[in-house]
Amino acid sequence: MKIICVGRNYADHAAELKNEVPTEPVIFMKPKNALLQDNHPFYYPEFSQNLHYECELVLRICKNGKHIQEKFANRYYDQMSVGIDFTARDLQDKQKAKGLPWEIAKSFDNSAVVGSFLPIAPELDKNDINFCLYKNKQIVQQGNTKDLLFSFDTLIAYISKFFTLNIGDLIFTGTPAGVGPVVVGDALEAFIEDDSLLEFSVK
Repeated sequence: MKIICVGRNYADHAAELKNEVPTEPVIFMKPKNALLQDNHPFYYPEFSQNLHYECELVLRICKNGKHIQEKFANRYYDQMSVGIDFTARDLQDKQKAKGLPWEIAKSFDNSAVVGSFLPIAPELDKNDINFCLYKNKQIVQQGNTKDLLFSFDTLIAYISKFFTLNIGDLIFTGTPAGVGPVVVGDALEAFIEDDSLLEFSVK
């Protein structure tokens, strides 16, 4: 099982981090041990002093494929959830400043938190899905797939040029603006539309 993540897939998020808006998807990976599910608590890592949440829609791959054409991409995922891509922003900034890879800031244990999955109904308009994140019962992030720079199907086609997609793989599709820090004691809850799919605490 692979965890494939997409960076800078909302223009407003790229702007808030002072990054260029990409012309092609920005892809990075997390290992299997980054996955945290079942609303288990997240333990704040000792190596960071500036840990940020990034709320994202997550697709689950249901069919093996490589070099998938975009017009067929919708056949390769059938469930969706909401997740948190935790980022050690201080480590990421330090690594970027040195021109070094920043996996230690993105791919550490339990850095990919994923909620319960919902089936994707055939009639669902995938270009108009609302999702949001609450921190301590205050909304901190909200997004809609109409603002994606690269749609779900575009991502599937692009990623599958480089990596064979396998059943059970997860794709984090990008975060909107509003990322920010968490501290020990915070409670996070994430929704797709009116469905609460993820709720956990930071310890």
